[in-house]
Amino acid sequence: MSKLFLVPTPIGNLEDITFRSVRILNQVDLILAEDTRTSGKLLKHFDIKPPMQSFHMHNEHKVLDKMIDKLKLGIKIALISDAGTPGILIRDFY
Repeated sequence: MSKLFLVPTPIGNLEDITFRSVRILNQVDLILAEDTRTSGKLLKHFDIKPPMQSFHMHNEHKVLDKMIDKLKLGIKIALISDAGTPGILIRDFY
């Protein structure tokens, strides 16, 4: 079963992240991040180990189809932004 999690991240203080967000980030197979440098600090702080890949408006056209294929294979993916709740454009991929 494919799963895409939209995970909110702290806007200021790293301690503002929820327990659920940390749990989900530790359980997914891949984390898509708006800026891997910024998100890397958060992941390091909470010792979150799944691999991270860059995903933002400048590369989404190159990466999106691959991510959809991964979801169809049952790979669990979390999408995070630099700060706050990530936004996503709905696209029909059936």
